[in-house]
Amino acid sequence: MTTRLFSVVIDALDPAAQARWWSDALGWPVTYEADDEYVVEPEPNDDPFPTPALVFVTVPDTKSVKNRVHLDLGSDSPEHQVAIVDRLIAAGATQVDVGQGEAPWVVLADPEANELCVLEERDHYRGRGPLASIVVDAADPARLANFWAEATGWPIGNEAHGAVSLHHPDGKLPDIDFVPVDDPRSVKNRVHLDVAPFADDPQSDDVDRLVALGAVPTDVGQGPDVSWVVLADPEGNELCVLSPR
Repeated sequence: MTTRLFSVVIDALDPAAQARWWSDALGWPVTYEADDEYVVEPEPNDDPFPTPALVFVTVPDTKSVKNRVHLDLGSDSPEHQVAIVDRLIAAGATQVDVGQGEAPWVVLADPEANELCVLEERDHYRGRGPLASIVVDAADPARLANFWAEATGWPIGNEAHGAVSLHHPDGKLPDIDFVPVDDPRSVKNRVHLDVAPFADDPQSDDVDRLVALGAVPTDVGQGPDVSWVVLADPEGNELCVLSPR
């Protein structure tokens, strides 16, 4: 029995505009539209372990600190990397400095200031689609990766330079990369991960399992009548356990 990664949820002042921007950035369609929620995902996306959708939800507050979760886009050549960067800047992205120094990747921010990286050509990502990785800042990458391997059903793929990666069970992208950082978490994350039990697995059993692994229930103002359960992982990152599906 396991939950599996279902979506990456991104807070937004204007979720419709953000969804359209990321749809163009990734070449993925907008597959669901409501007043306060928009979904961007590849089609079809109905595998037992789907490619996680991007879900944009309305929030009233603006971004105040660097996100602890961000997305990395892949490129297939130096020319391709430049073309992606130029296209995203023309669409409203800006270049930002998060202390990356002379890194070979390019750090941008989307129109609502969410950081993203356009990676240099790498063998692991070449030709495998636009979304290379979901990146999570961590004080203890190994511990956090072990928790999320249990939460998502994604196995640990590799460890290098203090970072730990989870790979999709079907071998497709994106990866989930836990990277070491020194700065502590200070505010509610504007980007978080949602997991979902399988249709025949009770939600409460999976919540109890994740709590036993180090998660804690948390209140982000969700109220008593929602169908999901809000937890925080061992480093305080919010996650939602959705209803079985």
